[in-house]
Amino acid sequence: MGFLQRLRVAIWGEPAETQEERRLIVKLDWFILSFCCLMYWVNYLDRSVKVFYVGYTLAQVPNNIALQKLSPRIYFSTLMVFWGFLTLGNAFVTNVKQVFVIRFFQACMESATFVGTHYILGSWYKYEELGKRTAIFISAGIAGTLFSGIMQGSIYRNLSEWIRDVLLIVADTRLDGVRGLAGWRWLFIIDFLITMPVAIYGYIVFPGHPTTTTSRFLSVPEKILAVERLPEVVQKRGVLGWSLLKRVGMSWEVYCLSILALLAGDSEMFADNAILNLYLKYLKKYSVEQINYIPTAVSGIAIVANLMFSWYADWFRDDKGRIHVGILLCFTGLISGAIMLNPPSVNAKLFALFLNGVQLGFRSVLFAWANDICRRDDAKRAIVLGFMNAMTIAFYIFWTLLFYNTTQAPMWREGSIAMIANSLAMLLSVASVAWFSYIDKKRAALVEVPGSDAASDVVKVNNDEGIPKALDV
Repeated sequence: MGFLQRLRVAIWGEPAETQEERRLIVKLDWFILSFCCLMYWVNYLDRSVKVFYVGYTLAQVPNNIALQKLSPRIYFSTLMVFWGFLTLGNAFVTNVKQVFVIRFFQACMESATFVGTHYILGSWYKYEELGKRTAIFISAGIAGTLFSGIMQGSIYRNLSEWIRDVLLIVADTRLDGVRGLAGWRWLFIIDFLITMPVAIYGYIVFPGHPTTTTSRFLSVPEKILAVERLPEVVQKRGVLGWSLLKRVGMSWEVYCLSILALLAGDSEMFADNAILNLYLKYLKKYSVEQINYIPTAVSGIAIVANLMFSWYADWFRDDKGRIHVGILLCFTGLISGAIMLNPPSVNAKLFALFLNGVQLGFRSVLFAWANDICRRDDAKRAIVLGFMNAMTIAFYIFWTLLFYNTTQAPMWREGSIAMIANSLAMLLSVASVAWFSYIDKKRAALVEVPGSDAASDVVKVNNDEGIPKALDV
């Protein structure tokens, strides 16, 4: 095996056994990841106004339920068209109430992107393939933050005075721009013009769900292979009704994974709340462009962490790698919190703020882990993923206001204590998810052993749903 082939295996995993499956995976990588990453990037173009996050949080689960009955290709692309026109509507508002209404409904539609994409990735990819693709998708969003800081620093440092004047005009809501529209209104128009081609691209190339895909880019044998190569689903896509409430409400997954997700999100606080920017300003020895440039390193660290942790977790092909990553990030959270609580020097505090960037590397591992844990039940998997992100956002906003507001700068003592406590709680949460997952797999293994006394005790049919009792957790 040559160097390039070994490198490819190290980064992208072992190639599929057959040429047909390798060809299928290449198509999936292109048509799914290209659209989802573009959709996520457009999703991040304009997020402001607190009411946005209210709609964004509330619509997480309903959007993933809708994907059980509606074509994901049509649903995603149509939502993009609608939120594109709502974005355009922002350019013509005349009062703040109109802004709030538009942003609320826009958020409800945009909320389908993150958890919906995770649901789709879990529907197409195997255990050892999923983490890497999840990491690429999440890294696309983080990259937007990175390039935003670079762009801001470059504008301040390099642009000539007349271009700066133009930018000031665009940013000033009191001045009219082209055709009598203020500059900020033109920004929404530009966002709309960027969104629409991506939506059209989705209508054309996105394959949707493997069990219902009508993609012209996949042959009939490839569509069959896409379903057959994955573990069998006990409760297939679209099985809703009152039984779904029992399947979700009586399961450990929705509670334990949601708690772990919100704790993981809260462990990112030093990296996500512009705290490094504020601290650099407090030190009063960095220029404006440096204050914009330096924090982009945190986004770079987050991207590398996402990719590295996902490669590591996928390499094990079981829960071990994901458990290792979770435990590691509990300790890095503890370390960054402890240093921030009592920093021996300015450099030590800067180290803690940069170190916290690795916490963003757990997103891809955690959502891939949740996808694999819930593979047996498509609808439950969709709801669990939605609850995970909704809980993360809700607690993230609360945690930010309580422990990481600007009045606590530059020490963030309360935030440092909260980071330490959160990391300890996260360690217990990782252990609980690992334990319940182990019990589930042990039960499933007993079911698969014919003639086993244990299996005969475990396999009892649930009259309501017609599935093994051992699998109805």
